[in-house]
Amino acid sequence: MKAKQSGGLVYSTEHGRMCPVCRQPIDQCQCGPQTVPAGDGIARVSRETKGRGGKAVTVVKGVPLAGEALAKLGKQLRTRCGSGGTVKEGVLEIQGDHVETVVAELVKLGFKTKRAGG
Repeated sequence: MKAKQSGGLVYSTEHGRMCPVCRQPIDQCQCGPQTVPAGDGIARVSRETKGRGGKAVTVVKGVPLAGEALAKLGKQLRTRCGSGGTVKEGVLEIQGDHVETVVAELVKLGFKTKRAGG
C-alpha cells in the first residue's frame, strides 16, 4: 500500500494550528491567502446551548468570507449585539441569544441568510 502524502502535523501545542500545505504555523503560512470556504453562499444563523453549560450562543455558519474579512464581520456583529464572541474555523459565535438581530444585520449587509434550527 502507498503511504498517504496529505498527512502531517495539523496542530502544535507550541504554535497552535498548522497549515496543511507548507506545514508552518497559520500566522507564518507561506502558501498565500486562504481560500473562501466551500458552500452554497447562504449564511445560516442558529442558537446553540449544547456543551456550554446551558448558556445560549448565536452561531453563524456558511458566510462566504475568509480570514480577515470574516473576523471584521464578526467584530461588527458583536458590536451590534453588544456582546462578546469569537471566530472559530469559519464559524462565528456570538454570546447570547441574538438570532433575530444577527439575521437582520446580515440581510442589511447584503448576505443571503436563513434561520436554522428550532
